[in-house]
Amino acid sequence: MATALILLAAGKGTRMQSDLPKVLHEIGNAPLLHHAMMSAAAIAPERRVVVAGHGADAVADAARGYDPEVEVVLQTEQLGTAHAVDQARAALAGFEGDALVLYGDTPFIRPETLDAMLAARAKHAVVVLGFEAADPARYGRLITDGDTLERIVEYKDATKDQRAVTLCNSGVISADCETLFDLLAQVTNDNAAGEYYLTDVPELARARGLSAGVVRCDEAETLGINSRAELALAEAIFQTNMRAEAVESGVALQAPETVQFSADTVLGRDCIIEPNVVFAPGVTVETGARIRAFSHLEGCHVARGAVVGPYARLRPGTELSEDVKIGNFVELKNATLAEGAKVNHLSYIGDAQIGARSNVGAGTITCNYDGVLKHRTVVGERVFIGSNTMLVAPVRIGDDAMTASGSVITRDVPATDLAVARARQENKTGFAVKLFEKLKAIKAKRQKEGS
Repeated sequence: MATALILLAAGKGTRMQSDLPKVLHEIGNAPLLHHAMMSAAAIAPERRVVVAGHGADAVADAARGYDPEVEVVLQTEQLGTAHAVDQARAALAGFEGDALVLYGDTPFIRPETLDAMLAARAKHAVVVLGFEAADPARYGRLITDGDTLERIVEYKDATKDQRAVTLCNSGVISADCETLFDLLAQVTNDNAAGEYYLTDVPELARARGLSAGVVRCDEAETLGINSRAELALAEAIFQTNMRAEAVESGVALQAPETVQFSADTVLGRDCIIEPNVVFAPGVTVETGARIRAFSHLEGCHVARGAVVGPYARLRPGTELSEDVKIGNFVELKNATLAEGAKVNHLSYIGDAQIGARSNVGAGTITCNYDGVLKHRTVVGERVFIGSNTMLVAPVRIGDDAMTASGSVITRDVPATDLAVARARQENKTGFAVKLFEKLKAIKAKRQKEGS
């Protein structure tokens, strides 16, 4: 059966105390909206509709950034969840299949749970996702008779007995697309809040002789983000889950609680991740690589056997081949290092290509920016770059060449050549003592004048 996703993302999120739309706040360096879209992607919906409202342009850009084919519709007035879902009516006109309603501020629903909801559609016309709440608080209650869902009651409309029920509504619902919109047309705002509730749909379905059922999930999956405190809690949950998944897949985390992941971090088995490593977006580390303590990686690829850090920074566009060694206080940006290359100490390598088995000495800098444009440095194979070399791009160093320590290289160096580009040293006999005596005299005079 084909499935259409309707993702509600119109809320302002007043409690977030932010100008940013609620669904664009991030956990794991990805918007909440993307987390919800990733969950739904696992069931491969044929159609995807995001309902935007507050900050609609930014929400639309974020949605299309994840899925260029997503359809974005606008809820201009916030009249309730049923009204929000109904904004997708025109976009899904004529669609034959199930509709699944998710929320852009609920990032942790597992694909297995969504599969269970779609499977339950074989028995029920309408399926609602529920959970047993440790503290039901102000959640809507699911009123059931055995396996049948009779109705959903919002807390503010519930009786004392209904409030005692602990089976609560997540808001997630699935139904045949045509049936869902038919039922939405019957929803009224005759309630304490004067809103059109999506929660009225199961009762309306039963009034038409259609069955409604409940799929249960763990409460943690239904966590919605409405405040900064809840966002921080969600980040902690996300990081805990990512660490557990990494360990279960064969990654060695020496101090798991200190490692920070992004939503798209990919680590191969037998990687070793030392304490206090940060994985920003876009990082892939292959099998057997080692990321040493206090390193920060973003937008980069680290191949088998490579060692990074400690205290290294890999910026976007960095590609490390097998057995590359990157040492302490080295920064790489838009740089490709071939097999066995080494940059071990205190260097900046940007907009560069370093050939196989080349060794870049301490304090080397690729001078890649002239104040307006970026330029590229190309270093061949088996090259030795002496310590404190400035490579003023654009420049090429040929295979098996060498630069002398302290050189400023402004011209290409042919293969096998040694480039020396520094002023000749001169030693002034006894001049150091004379200079210090002169400076001390100047200092003493100034101190006397100031007293």
